[in-house]
Amino acid sequence: MGRTATPSVLLPYGRDVTSPPTSSKPSSGRRPLLVLGAALAAVVLLVGTIVSLNGRPLERIGYFADWNVANRGHTVEELRRSGASEHLTRLMWAFGDISPEGLCHIPEDNHDQPWELYQRRYDADASVNGEADEYEQELAGSLNQLRQLRALHPDLGASLSLGGWNWSVHFSTAARTEKSRRAFVASCLDLWLRGNLPIRDDEPQGGQGVAEGVFDGIDLDWEWPGGQGNSDNVEHPDDPAAFTLLVAEFRAQMDELSRETGREYVLSVSLPGGEAHSQAYESEVFDHVDFATVQGYDFAGPWSERTAHHSNLYAPEYDTEANSVDKAIRRYLDLGAGADQLVMGIPAFGRGWRGVPAERNGRNQLVEGPVEDDYDGPTRSFDQLEEMAGRRFFDEEAGAYWIYAEGEWWTYDNPEVIARKGEYVREHDLAGMMVWNLDMDPEGDLVRAMDEALDRPARPGP
Repeated sequence: MGRTATPSVLLPYGRDVTSPPTSSKPSSGRRPLLVLGAALAAVVLLVGTIVSLNGRPLERIGYFADWNVANRGHTVEELRRSGASEHLTRLMWAFGDISPEGLCHIPEDNHDQPWELYQRRYDADASVNGEADEYEQELAGSLNQLRQLRALHPDLGASLSLGGWNWSVHFSTAARTEKSRRAFVASCLDLWLRGNLPIRDDEPQGGQGVAEGVFDGIDLDWEWPGGQGNSDNVEHPDDPAAFTLLVAEFRAQMDELSRETGREYVLSVSLPGGEAHSQAYESEVFDHVDFATVQGYDFAGPWSERTAHHSNLYAPEYDTEANSVDKAIRRYLDLGAGADQLVMGIPAFGRGWRGVPAERNGRNQLVEGPVEDDYDGPTRSFDQLEEMAGRRFFDEEAGAYWIYAEGEWWTYDNPEVIARKGEYVREHDLAGMMVWNLDMDPEGDLVRAMDEALDRPARPGP
């Protein structure tokens, strides 16, 4: 289905953008926390590359959900064909699991993951380098495809992300004591950075060092050390403090590995955008990480009684107490993070509700409930939402976008919102942007919008 072709009109609650707007110039919105001076802006224009204050290029990060290689056919080669990999600085591979003993492992009871990850032999037409895998080669599967992709793009980093919503169950066990932390970190570095893969099921793949160099970073996505995560999670009251010590142990062992190999390794953490979740973290975390991604989404969802934006940049005028990306960023700055350590997370998915009255174009209305399950619960991917029929609205002040169609209300980020958020990143000297996740943007349109949004100099301050 395509978009409905109704005339564009100005309405009290958001600009109707069903037809193209008369001006694409974004609103300046709120005053920035930190504004680049005119001199720095001039330097940026001269060099032609936007960099953060620590001298690194702004991060363009994308999460790759490895289970969707099997579930949705979104392979590394599909990512290459989309062109998205050309616009990324780092790929986050989701996820690595933690055993009940608190060690990094590839679960034996999840046969799809080891097969897809490093045993599956690719045909030539499905392979990044256009060559068919051989049966006896030591490394096959997605990890070999990722190695080929990084050979095509030498500046593309790759981190293995540990945990996530479903696989954070045993994070607390791993972080519990000095001994458990030391053993856990050593197992993760052996498996994912040294590339020591287990040999299984009489397959020829695996062995010492066969995947060395595929990853050059570790991302810790413990959801969440302060609780309120998956109901299966093991939890202890001192998890927040243990998380800080775990991050420090990763830094120490990764630095030691760097001295051993002569290579640099990147350590990052994934942080929640919610206020209650974020209160659990200690400022010392930022002493050890290269950067932290902040989940700028899931502010609303099927648990909400009213329609609400789930990834708005600022709180909307009708609900100034609502959470927002800006509030999430400010909380971590107040905690002690450097602006140039924080990467703004954006969603490649939207959330929807049904039984929504037409008043205020569906905003802030009581709902019957969430829409029927689609992509992953009551959500839809970016590419599906871009093809939906309905009236479309952009709230320039809140930095939010929505569709209203036949009693359904959907909120998501489109390129116009991404441009607004990129402006915020540049004005506030943040470290860059991250998108969850890449198979929801199969043509790479959102990634290109993110890249373009970061590739503009910040406007000089007053």
